[in-house]
Amino acid sequence: MNIPFMGNWLKRHGPSLGVAVAVADGTPGPEHLADLLGACELLRAQAAEAGVRLDESAASLEALDQIMPAWRDDPEKVSDLGNDAGLYLGTVVVRTVPGAVWALWPNGHPVLRLASGREFDVVEAGLAWADSGVPELSQLYAEVAEG
Repeated sequence: MNIPFMGNWLKRHGPSLGVAVAVADGTPGPEHLADLLGACELLRAQAAEAGVRLDESAASLEALDQIMPAWRDDPEKVSDLGNDAGLYLGTVVVRTVPGAVWALWPNGHPVLRLASGREFDVVEAGLAWADSGVPELSQLYAEVAEG
């Protein structure tokens, strides 16, 4: 079956990569999403092992950028840690940048929505950071915070 609008939708909101939020009773509110997406247990454990305290500040993103990436030898860990890194970046932005909120694409993929209406896929950014370290989380934060 050829459904013309689906091609355009998939180009914008393709299959959810890494993380998706599945809800049974409607879309969760912004506060619930912030709590749910801010857990980042694997990243918090990795940071604690390296002596880094994650306090939802921009400075904690700079500290994460300095951790030695021992996880890059394990593709599964890269993926899981990348998801958490993206969600943590989003958590910091939501807590520190006025007007920034979590939003869900129709496929359940969490993104940041800035006050300007621009959406930013932090999970994709976190996956790139976990895989190669570039761009740095603190650099991404600075770009998002100014825009």
